[in-house]
Amino acid sequence: MGWIELDGAVNVRDLGGLDTDDGRTTLAGRLLRGDNLQDLSPADVKLLVDDIGVTTVVDLRAPAEIASEGPGPLTRVESVRHAYHSVLPEAGRATDVAADALATRRRAGAFSRYPDDVRCGYYLGYLEDRPDQVAGALRSIAQAPGAALVNCAAGKDRTGVVVALALTAAGVRRDAVIADYAASAERIGAILDRLRVSKTYAADIGSTPDAAAADAPRAETMAAFLGQVDARYGGVLRWLSGHGFGPADVALLRAKLLGPG
Repeated sequence: MGWIELDGAVNVRDLGGLDTDDGRTTLAGRLLRGDNLQDLSPADVKLLVDDIGVTTVVDLRAPAEIASEGPGPLTRVESVRHAYHSVLPEAGRATDVAADALATRRRAGAFSRYPDDVRCGYYLGYLEDRPDQVAGALRSIAQAPGAALVNCAAGKDRTGVVVALALTAAGVRRDAVIADYAASAERIGAILDRLRVSKTYAADIGSTPDAAAADAPRAETMAAFLGQVDARYGGVLRWLSGHGFGPADVALLRAKLLGPG
């Protein structure tokens, strides 16, 4: 995995080097994913903007989270555009950094969608509740003039789903998509430690010894999610096409992540 070590974030990586079904490889410096970017140091900003070339932050946090956290360091960089695409229902202060903090209604909906893996049920809810924002997030990635950095609070659930859809649409092998999603488990302890000291997220994070294990992404969850997208919607490309992200958008996304050809 292309981990990017930063002072102020712990779950940031470059998604270059992933194999596609047609024998190509995603390019470095085109798509990054990350957790909360509020604590980036000046050195972090320089690395991301000047060295890697980030021009677009695709922020998946809800408006209440953004208001609570306030402007982050990258919002003060004139060359970086922020595209906001919340994939959660607009209700109160709900976040998805810990399953135990989710509203009862959302939990019931997630369980009804996919009782075998409630986290997969939440992910399917993103597609049902905010399809315009999910498709819009992929469009913001495709249209970024430089590197696009997708982030939320923990960088594992909302970010994991949007990135998985983008990689799948670009033709990345499913096993590589699933492995990228599961890689955030390597950093789950550090992710939760960061969120526990945040005024926005601290109350949502469990403090029990098994909290990290409960929150860690599992490969089986992403495999189930992509399988359900296939079974319910005919696959990622068909779902995207049904929500305004058509062949021209897919071609632009593929060119973004893979280069011309």
